[in-house]
Amino acid sequence: MPAQTSTVRDYLQRFGLIISFLLLCLALTMLSDRFLTVDNIINVLRQSTINGIIAIGMTYVILTAGIDLSVGAILALSAVVTADLLQGGTAVPLAILIGLGIGGGLGLINGLVITKAKVPPFVATLGMMTIARGLALTYTEGRPITGLPDAFRTVGTGSVGPIPVPIILAAAAFTIGYILLTRTALGQFIFAIGNNPVAAKYAGISVNRYITFVYVLAGALSALAGMILVARLDSAQPTAGLAYEFDAIAAVVVGGTSFAGGQGGLGGTLIGALIIAVLNNGLNLLNVSSFYQPVVTGVVIAVALLLHRAIR
Repeated sequence: MPAQTSTVRDYLQRFGLIISFLLLCLALTMLSDRFLTVDNIINVLRQSTINGIIAIGMTYVILTAGIDLSVGAILALSAVVTADLLQGGTAVPLAILIGLGIGGGLGLINGLVITKAKVPPFVATLGMMTIARGLALTYTEGRPITGLPDAFRTVGTGSVGPIPVPIILAAAAFTIGYILLTRTALGQFIFAIGNNPVAAKYAGISVNRYITFVYVLAGALSALAGMILVARLDSAQPTAGLAYEFDAIAAVVVGGTSFAGGQGGLGGTLIGALIIAVLNNGLNLLNVSSFYQPVVTGVVIAVALLLHRAIR
């Protein structure tokens, strides 16, 4: 009997998240005949891209036992600066590179404050969240920036055949992130740091360097998500990205990555982001009041975490 119990637990650990996702899809298919349609599936994937891209960086951060509360504010600041440059006539590729550089640069500051000044990640990124949001509001004087070039809007509204460009960008980001995390020494170092930073240091790993790197990555990916959002809406809002950090954290932890670090991965994060997107889409299709949707989403996330803890 103990062997059977262990086998069931191992099976649930490997496939429980996928089974949960499929059961959610099955339930919504039965409740709404509009859910399982090609157009709606593409819509769900498109809606999941922004949170999914941010969640990639958040996964790397949480694997090192860190946290980044500034991703939403970094998204907003990078987006408004990029939009302003585009309105000023800057070439689209250059404006995008500058925006990504701003995101990565703010992430670098986070990493340095955490590793050099020894400020806890929660406090350091909370401070950056306030600073970046304030800079975004100051830069725009609280007004949105609209009327962006068509070449830039392709990032958010264009398609390659039947597949929207945002889905392609998100898929590329997940693929690269997954390969780095599972097939390179970088990934091994990140897991080692999350498991035991002291042992990792004595093993010759430059702990501070890799911790700084994950915050740079999180900042740059947040900026990329901001580009997609702005291109889709044709508007850069200084208030964009509010609470996006919590959606990203939810996708990561629902996907099985541990806050303690050293356990998890991008495969789970992908499913976690899709679960949140499918849940939100399903609630809209079922005409659930927007006041109740956060409650339902929160309950689902809490139940997922409790099940994950029970299985572990």
